[in-house]
Amino acid sequence: MFDTIPTLRDGETLIREFVPDRGTYIREHIILAALGSVITTVFLMATGNPYPWVGPVAAVAAIAVRGLYVASEQLNMHWLLTDQRMIGPDGRSIPLSQIKKARGLFSAAQLITNSGDKYMLKYLRDTKSAVDAINNAVIQHRQPAK
Repeated sequence: MFDTIPTLRDGETLIREFVPDRGTYIREHIILAALGSVITTVFLMATGNPYPWVGPVAAVAAIAVRGLYVASEQLNMHWLLTDQRMIGPDGRSIPLSQIKKARGLFSAAQLITNSGDKYMLKYLRDTKSAVDAINNAVIQHRQPAK
């Protein structure tokens, strides 16, 4: 997370900030817990375990603990989109000229660079809007100045 917005270069304009959404984070963890419950129950029943109810209890407990443990870190992963680059939560700068495309993946936007590096902007409230904003900025950046 940025305590303050990083200093932008001369002539650089902030287009958008991408901030993880707490509600999306919680919803995804509930979905993971539900899927984990089903998978562990099916596995325990298929292997003849006499206590298949342990699967859902363990899955929910594991996902809840994980969710609570990493929430503060994950919910502080802010990204900035400028007319020149993406700035990651660690201050890493990815020039728009190096971004091949952005695509949605559940509640995340995945950035793919020309070299094949991948970055995830996770737990976004509106993934489609984020992907569109990034791809539009990349297209605008590639167009020659008039």
